[in-house]
Amino acid sequence: MTMTDRQSFETATGFGSPLFDRLKAEAGPAWEAYTRHAFVSGLSDGSLPRENFLHYLVQDYVFLHHYARAWALAVVKSETPAEARFAAGTVDALLNTELQLHVGVCAEAGISERALEQAAEERENLAYTRYVIESGLTGDFLDLVAALAPCALGYGEIGLRLAREASPDTPYRAWIDTYSSPDYIDVCHRVASLLEQAAADRLGAEPASVPRWRHLSRRFRTATELEIGFWDMGLRGGPVPEPDA
Repeated sequence: MTMTDRQSFETATGFGSPLFDRLKAEAGPAWEAYTRHAFVSGLSDGSLPRENFLHYLVQDYVFLHHYARAWALAVVKSETPAEARFAAGTVDALLNTELQLHVGVCAEAGISERALEQAAEERENLAYTRYVIESGLTGDFLDLVAALAPCALGYGEIGLRLAREASPDTPYRAWIDTYSSPDYIDVCHRVASLLEQAAADRLGAEPASVPRWRHLSRRFRTATELEIGFWDMGLRGGPVPEPDA
């Protein structure tokens, strides 16, 4: 990894945010169950069956569409131009970059973009994405960011760790490289900074000292638990669209 071990594992993968570190700590065992799930271990050592990975990719394509919708809702819930610009930029990156990466990988396996768009949504996917959107519909910008953060920042933490630990022979190196890339880690830093600023603007200099903190911490923990369910779904496997003729 180098560059001083990627700035000491991006300062212990807090991405410069004491608030994120606290949320992870309060999520308890759920955070480690998410970031060190057996599915993640299968990516690291290459033992994950290819069919399971493809099933996950298809479901992640569906997930990212709804995740982009949630970030679009963040534009509506924003209270400053900076918040709106960040959310709008994230929507653009999700729809026009990250989704297209999934399209490319699946195309190599003979799965067309049309097949991805028509894939049935698994229940774990449905539960997670609608929970995040509901967090924004019933709460404010900070509620929504607290529910969005486990995905964005957790993948960065996983990517950085696997970049150091994964087997050189794993067939999932491209996935690892994507989520440990400087571009993605920069996104993590910016999401962490957004979380810090949103909390300071709405809760003051010591967010964890106000009564609302317990509610936000619970939002974050619930989203983390739903991430675990998403990995469980990938490990269970499921239908993969037939390769195009």
